[in-house]
Amino acid sequence: MDALMKILISIDDTDNLESCGTGELATQISQTIAEQGWGTCSYITRHQLLVHPDVPYTSHNSAMCFEATIDADKLGAIIDWSSQFLANNSAEGSDPGLCVAVVDALADVEALIAYGQRAKLEVLNKTLAYQMAVENGLHLSEHGGTGQGVIGALAGIGLRLGGMDGRLKGKVAFSGDRVTFMAEELKDHPWIDAVETEEGVAVSDSAQVMLMDKVKVVRLRHQAVLLVEQNEQGQWQTLTRQKLKKY
Repeated sequence: MDALMKILISIDDTDNLESCGTGELATQISQTIAEQGWGTCSYITRHQLLVHPDVPYTSHNSAMCFEATIDADKLGAIIDWSSQFLANNSAEGSDPGLCVAVVDALADVEALIAYGQRAKLEVLNKTLAYQMAVENGLHLSEHGGTGQGVIGALAGIGLRLGGMDGRLKGKVAFSGDRVTFMAEELKDHPWIDAVETEEGVAVSDSAQVMLMDKVKVVRLRHQAVLLVEQNEQGQWQTLTRQKLKKY
C-alpha cells in the first residue's frame, strides 16, 4: 500500500467579475484528485483577505483552500496538473497563484498562521511570500498575469492551518422540506462537526434548530461549526446571511 500524505491546496486570484469563481476552480481541482484516484479531499474553505486600493484583486480578494489525503507518490502529478489547469482556466486579467503544503513537513506552522492573519490586515508582497514558501518547503507558483495571487494562495494555507478562519464553500443541503432538526441530526452531516453559539457554547444534541436562509458553515477551532442563536421566542435558529458576512 502506498504511503499516505496530508496536503493543503490553496489558490487565489483566478477569476474576474464575469468568470466562474475561484471556488469553482478549487472544486474542479478537488474533484479531479478524487476522479484520478490520487486521494480524497475535504470541504473547501473561503478566506477573505484585505480589500484595499493597493491590492490588485479581480473580484473579492478571497483565497480558497482544501485538505487532501493523497498517495505520497502522486504529489508531483497533483502539482503539475493543478498548475496547468490554472494556467488554462483562470480568467482573463487575473493573476493566479497556487500553493501546496505537505502538512507534516512544515518547518514553522506558527509563522504561516501569522502570515495568513497579516494578509487580512496588511498589503503584502510576492518577495515575502516566496521567502515564506522556501523556509517551509512549500510549492508556490504563479500561472498568469502578474502572479500576485501567490500572496493570497499562501495566506489561504496559513489561515486554514490556524483553524479559526473561513467559511465553507457552498451551502449545506438536507433532503426533504424540513426546516427544523435536532442538533444531533445536523451533526450527522459530513460538513458539520459542531452546533454552537457565536460565543462557542455548544447546544445540546436534543435541541431543536430552525434552518434560516442558506445554511452556511464556518471554520472555528479546527472544526466545521454551524452557528446558531436564540430568537425572540427562545427558539434556536441558524445565523442569517447578514450576520455570517463577518466570517
